[in-house]
Formats: sequence, structure tokens, C-alpha cells
Amino acid sequence: MLLRKKIVRTFLIFFAVVLFSFTFSPLTASADANSMYLGGFPAGFTLKTTTVEVVGICDVLTTEGLRSPAKDSGIRTGDIIESINGIEVNGTADINKILDDNYKKFNATILRNGESMTVDITPAKDLSTGSRRLGILVKDTINGVGTVTYIDKANNKFASLGHPVSDIHNNMIKISGGTVFGCIIYDVKKGVKGTPGELRGAFENGTVLGKASLNCPCGIYGDLDKNYDVSKLTKIEKGNIEDVKIGKACIYTTLHGNEVKRYDISIVKTDKSNKDNRNFVIKIDDSALIEASGGIVQGMSGSPIVQNGKLIGAVTHVFVNDPTRGYGIAIDKMLNSY
Repeated sequence: MLLRKKIVRTFLIFFAVVLFSFTFSPLTASADANSMYLGGFPAGFTLKTTTVEVVGICDVLTTEGLRSPAKDSGIRTGDIIESINGIEVNGTADINKILDDNYKKFNATILRNGESMTVDITPAKDLSTGSRRLGILVKDTINGVGTVTYIDKANNKFASLGHPVSDIHNNMIKISGGTVFGCIIYDVKKGVKGTPGELRGAFENGTVLGKASLNCPCGIYGDLDKNYDVSKLTKIEKGNIEDVKIGKACIYTTLHGNEVKRYDISIVKTDKSNKDNRNFVIKIDDSALIEASGGIVQGMSGSPIVQNGKLIGAVTHVFVNDPTRGYGIAIDKMLNSY
């Protein structure tokens, strides 16, 4: 599994990226306490984006030999295909549908380094299929591993990550849906000063948590699958950031398989009004966690933070120069994020 790391100032966003509007009933902070279930278990995300990124340029075999329409038109790797012949492109299927139409000329509007431009392109007819091709490899999905924070059974919703999934420019990616699977953690790369570690996981395709519906500043949210069994999960009461105290707390996370374990931490600072949702600074105190992972590692995003038996937030970032320390988001923010 390819995991992309993005360092921003002194912290790392922990969504493990492999590749690289919808109806939704909002949760509120007044969610029924009896319906809240503690997360801490890993999940595999397959998210459909609303952008189509060119990840490769290739040749098309035609009756006249090899042609590369994209290269000839000046399209480059990293370009975003916004539209073709004025028709919006939100996925690979949109490109194929437009090329199948009986247009005599084609032009593509692309986004490159934040600037929009239009290029003329002449598709090539593929010798084997007879279909028109542009000679591009594109990406319209993101796959990765993160941690579920909580499940609200009364509303059949789940929340995870505690931060948005972003592109290489740290811009939040819009999604148009996706599927969230169960996940098995099979290895942990230990974090050290200057080099954050990572959880390595494999999707359980036969176990579906639900459908992803929203990528927002507070994480990935979605609709719980009707067959998902919460009977083995622990019910938990929501805490309030006003009641969070400097001192002992714990996180729940998974370092092996799908077994959730409790680990001791300390809340060393609170900032309830932080505009970047860095509401806590936490320190890992648990020697077993430090021995196994070095502290906070990639893939732990969304791991619930509990104090005095109440869910108060989730782990979101690590300090690159000290993997035993990181940031957390308050549960109030997650519940009121949409």
C-alpha cells in the first residue's frame, strides 16, 4: 500500500492515500447519548472525487501507428480535466461519454497550478476497440486507511479521521460518495524524530461500514450500512470541551488486526476556539504504545480521545519532531461540523 505523507509546518496529516452531492441528514451535538458507540477501529476508504486528475500520458495504437493526442495538445501529468467541449467532467465515465458523442472537434479546459486554460485536442481511434482515446491515464478515486471515531446508531451515521482529506496543495478534496470497508492492520512502521511512522492495513472487502457522504474540515462522515453490527462496540457518552481538564486521558486505537486497545495519554493544552480545530495538545504516556509505534503514526487519525469516561475528541496530527505529541479535535466540532 502506497502511503502519501504531507508535512505542514510541524505536523503531519494522517490519512493514508493509496492513489492519488449527495443527500445527508446532519448530526447535531444533541445526538442521543444512548446511541453513541466508541470507535478506534481502522477503516478502508474508497472515495470518489469530483475532479479528474491526469496521472500519466500514454500512446494510442491506431491504424496509422502510435499517437499521443494528450502530448500533442500540451496536456501534462498533474493537470485537472475540468470540461471537454464545455461539458463538465467529474469522472472517467464523463470523458468516455463525451468522446463517444458525434463531435467533429474537441477542446479541453484544464486546471494547471491553479490556472485554467483551454487546449484543442484530436482524439485517436483505438485500433483494438474502435473507441476514441485521448492517451491519458486519470485518477478519480482516492483509497486509504484511517480510524473511525464514533458511530451514532440512532441516526445510522459514522464519523472518522477528524480532519479533511486534502490534495498535495493542502486543499480539501470534494467527494461525490464512496464506500468505507472494514480494515485489518498488518504492520506498523515506527515513528522517530523527523520521520513519522504509519499503520499499514488491508481492506476487508466483505465487511462494509457504510457509504462516505462528506469530506469536511472535521473528517469523513457517512451513512452506516444497515447490516453493520454494533453489538460488540462500547456505548459512550459525549463529553464537552468546557469540561476537559489538563491531565490524564486515554485514546483508543488499533495497532494489530482489528483489535481496539486503550492507551494512556495526557492532555497538556486546550484551545476550544482554535480555528484550525487543534483543540488539544496531547502527549502519549503509554509505554506499550511508544514501544510499538513510537507514538502517534499515520493512520491513527480519528482515534477517539476519552477523559473521565466521556468521548471528548479525536487524534488528528503528530508533531514531526516528537511523535509522542500531537493535536486533537474536540468532539463538539465533529458533531457540529455539518
